[in-house]
This record gives sequence, C-alpha cells and structure tokens, in this order.
Amino acid sequence: MKLLLDTHTMIWVFAEPRLLSSQAKDAISDEDNDVFVSVISPWEIAIKRSKKRLHAPENLDEAVIAHQFRLLPVQLRHAKAIGSMPHHHADPFDRMLVAQAMIDGLTLVTSDRTLRRYPVATLPAS
Repeated sequence: MKLLLDTHTMIWVFAEPRLLSSQAKDAISDEDNDVFVSVISPWEIAIKRSKKRLHAPENLDEAVIAHQFRLLPVQLRHAKAIGSMPHHHADPFDRMLVAQAMIDGLTLVTSDRTLRRYPVATLPAS
C-alpha cells in the first residue's frame, strides 16, 4: 500500500503516537508499505507555526529521514487537479494533499472526516 500522511498525522507519528489508531500505526510501520510525506506539510507547519497556531517538532527533516518516509513533491499535475475538485474543504493545504493522493493513487491517512467526501482512498488516523 502507498500511504500519504496528512499533516496532523505526520505530527502525531513524530510527537504524539498515542493519538494514532492501531490501524494507522500498523499501516505506517509496515515495511511493505511506502509512506509519503508531502512537501506541503512542512510548508503548512511553517506558516501555522509563524502565526502561533500550531506546535510541531522543530526537526521535521530529521524525523522524516529517521522514519524512512518518502518526500512527495508538488507537481503540475497535482496543481491542475485542484481546479476540477469539488469545494468540500476550504483549506488549500488539505486540498493539495487530496489532489496528490488522487492523482498518484495514494491512501490518505487522516482524521479529517471532510476529506473522505473526495474520491480518494483514506485510512482513519485516529
């Protein structure tokens, strides 16, 4: 399985693993699965951190490497997909994560129920 971690899921893996469902923990730790982190997540964290709206580990790059997660860049195909997506969710970061998951055939690991309204495979993070 190919997984894409939502930003909050990535933070939980690094700082609050007790918040993860057993299903999410098992899938993320399964060596047969490819686990991706979008470049959108550190960007979202940096913006929300600067506005004092989010607390997250400072060493995200080290944590991504230590967990052997794969970094998923934003490609033109992802940006183009957003234009045809329904507006179920207003957050541009979440919309990009959904577009990446849809276009690249990834399962989005999230606790955001609104994202489940999109035609994308999801796995409950909590």
